[in-house]
Amino acid sequence: MDNILTNKKFNLDRFNPQKIAEEIAQRAKQRRLELNITQEQLARRSGVSFGSVKRFENQAKISLQHLLMIAVALDATDEFSTLFTRQNYKSIDEVTKEKTAKQRKRAR
Repeated sequence: MDNILTNKKFNLDRFNPQKIAEEIAQRAKQRRLELNITQEQLARRSGVSFGSVKRFENQAKISLQHLLMIAVALDATDEFSTLFTRQNYKSIDEVTKEKTAKQRKRAR
């Protein structure tokens, strides 16, 4: 199954949090449909209210805690383990190379 946060097709607009939220909501909905469960079933399995599940899928609005509860119900928690991780560098050259690569990427 596709990884919600790290799928190569997941085109993040780094400067638009709403678009990121909408893409996450769409992928969660897609995952729910692949598992052949309804919004009501997801609400029961996750412990998140039906209204919150519906609002998440339709408006991409949800608390972090509820998003995590839905991720557990959809068996999609591994993706969260890579958020906000720090890179362990072995040399200053690695830091410089990464910084240069990021600058080039931003210039595109």
